Amino acid sequence: MPALLQDRPTSTDAAGSDAGPRRGRAARRLVAAGIGVALLVPAAVQLRDWLPGFGNPLEQQVVDRSTPPLILALEDLQEYHAATGTFQVFLDRETDTPFLPSVISGERVSFLATGTADAYVDFDGLDAGRVELSSDGSSATIVLPAPRIGDVRIDPEGSRVVDRDRGLVERVGGAFAENPTDDTELYAEAERRLARAAADSDLRDRAEENTRDMLTTLARSLGVRGVEVRFEEPPGDAG
Repeated sequence: MPALLQDRPTSTDAAGSDAGPRRGRAARRLVAAGIGVALLVPAAVQLRDWLPGFGNPLEQQVVDRSTPPLILALEDLQEYHAATGTFQVFLDRETDTPFLPSVISGERVSFLATGTADAYVDFDGLDAGRVELSSDGSSATIVLPAPRIGDVRIDPEGSRVVDRDRGLVERVGGAFAENPTDDTELYAEAERRLARAAADSDLRDRAEENTRDMLTTLARSLGVRGVEVRFEEPPGDAG
């Protein structure tokens, strides 16, 4: 009986005998995979040589999604004041009292007003859809909103009352008033007329011309040689 027990293989010996074949099969698989990769790379290179337009299937592709410098430069502008105009208006206003001569009651004021206004192009919110670059980046088409005219600024040093005639009633009443000559309404009317003068001038046209010159210079400094700048129709001029 003891001799028979010694001749019987133990479980450890059986496991060791099975591990050997498994390691061998795994090693053979790794070798086969290595050979396959080694054969695949030259085959892909050879296929690329046979088909020039096909390219290398194993070559990495680089996709550039960077924002073009021209668009970044336009985003920094926000609001471009392209032209400034100086305007003058002369107001001659008379206030009469019915059935009384002006020497008794009434007032006449002559007022010279000088003011400035800017024409500007709004770049705020300008997106890539308004800037079209050619495939090689050598030319660009830019579509911008029409120039707008900002608020009029009255120059206090260049504006003055040229003449003021008041009737007897107004002079007597003014002697007891804290502010006998309130010109608030006079300045408001002058501002309205200056705004109309700015709107009827060539200020918008000069703003378009100056903006084209500025953008052309900016684009060329960034390597864009050909630049076309178009402006949308002003809101009141459509149709």
